[in-house]
Amino acid sequence: MDAINDGDVASARWQDWHTIPWAQANQHVRRLQTRIAKAAKAEDWRRVVRLQKLLVRSTTAKAVAVRRVTENQGRKTPGVDGVTWSAPAEKRQAMDTLESRGYRPKPLRRIHIPKANGGKRPLGIPTMRDRAMQALHWLALDPVAETRGDINSYGFRSGRSTADAIAQCHNALSRAHSPQWVLEGDIKGCFDNISHEWLLRNVPMDRHVLKRWLKAGFVEDRKLFPTSAGTPQGGIISPCLANLALDGMERLLKDSLPRRAKVNFIRYADDFVVTADSQELLETRVKPMIAAFLAERGLTLSVTKTKITHVSDGFDFLGWNVRKFKGFLRIVPSAKNAAAFYDKIRTRLRALRGAKQEDVVFALNPVIRGWGNYHRIVHASRPFAKMDHLVFRALWRWAVRRHPTKGRRWIKRRYFHREGSRDWIFRSAEYRLVCLSTIPVGRYVKVRTDANPYDPKDEPYFDERLTRRMKASLMGRRKLYWLWTKQDGCCPECGSKITKATGWHVHHQVWRVYGGSDKLSNLQLLHPTCHAQLHACGR
Repeated sequence: MDAINDGDVASARWQDWHTIPWAQANQHVRRLQTRIAKAAKAEDWRRVVRLQKLLVRSTTAKAVAVRRVTENQGRKTPGVDGVTWSAPAEKRQAMDTLESRGYRPKPLRRIHIPKANGGKRPLGIPTMRDRAMQALHWLALDPVAETRGDINSYGFRSGRSTADAIAQCHNALSRAHSPQWVLEGDIKGCFDNISHEWLLRNVPMDRHVLKRWLKAGFVEDRKLFPTSAGTPQGGIISPCLANLALDGMERLLKDSLPRRAKVNFIRYADDFVVTADSQELLETRVKPMIAAFLAERGLTLSVTKTKITHVSDGFDFLGWNVRKFKGFLRIVPSAKNAAAFYDKIRTRLRALRGAKQEDVVFALNPVIRGWGNYHRIVHASRPFAKMDHLVFRALWRWAVRRHPTKGRRWIKRRYFHREGSRDWIFRSAEYRLVCLSTIPVGRYVKVRTDANPYDPKDEPYFDERLTRRMKASLMGRRKLYWLWTKQDGCCPECGSKITKATGWHVHHQVWRVYGGSDKLSNLQLLHPTCHAQLHACGR
């Protein structure tokens, strides 16, 4: 009853987007999500349904959903109606349109993005209203998915990442008595082939809304195509639906096979590996069991990508190569991943033939830093040194091409400099290129398997992990690192965590037009929406 009253008061008071108290809104949504997770853990499904209805009808949850779709990276990408929400008045009006009664989603706008293997992946772009509706129902569905999910599923889950998946691979395969055989699994067109009937029977949410999403169809080349299976990639709720469809595979294997079989299951989205003590067990029992599990959901294993490998031969998983040699498990960036990174560097340099050195540094630094931070958790020291050499050669060719009449010594003095004991640093007057070998390589601490982001007792645990991760990513950016640490990683306006996913703005407490300085004492890190709200209020 308190939650309903909160929603009524909010609906009457929040007449303007910039007057919404985001700290209260986030706390209200968080409380309901915690209650949903608690009911799901107790398998009290009637209570889950009641709380979910309460959440999706709440004005505060609608505000949070609209904020999410207007802050993420796709906020400027329209659906078939060509509409985006950028003005505060549009965002406030959008909250009033998020009603389940009479809701009819529009078809998706189909586009194709390139895949690593040279093919193309279909992507469905919903309209802004449909994205907000999906974000609203995701708020109510995700606590159930997190509570009931497989413990070693790491894709599209809060507080979990590819780093946790590869750390679990290390735990399962690094010991002397570890299993020696690995099934590399890949599901053929997972998102495009999940059975609608299975989703409607088993996903704990409003089935009428879910059915309309699944049957909305898509538009390509101005033609409307129906959808008889699958949940389109591009929708906010699609990863959660895919996880719900694939959860249970690990429990099935653990319950059906003896412990001496040394079966370990690690999944990230639709890619997974299964370990066992013998090739025969994987071929005759594990693979048929997984195939039957997937068949119930309308899915099949990819024939070309699913194979059984001895750990001494090595296998690729999530951009890494895992191989055991003389009793030591070696995990390094895969050859394919390293080649794709180097090709990206060369492509950027070709596009910057006539650019200034500062522009080259600004263009390459995010790419190099991102690749290095992704692989810094594995045995990457030698691969980093090798890649530094390849990047240097590409930069040298770029510099020589710019000055065909100059000698090598002149080019070296112009573009490459000494810093302490290090020479040949690609640096302009103010900025230097990131060297992969300067990125610290260290052991990664895997997330606890039983930790739940919607359980209040686990909240300090996830806060500590987020703090460690953000400090590592901001280590080379001293001003941002200092501000984030000073604020304990929270936005001073709404009290929520500032992460890479939410983004941030640097706010001057005394505006520069009024004489405010760039000193750290005058700066704050704020969420983009909170920053806009402050300026709208003249603060």
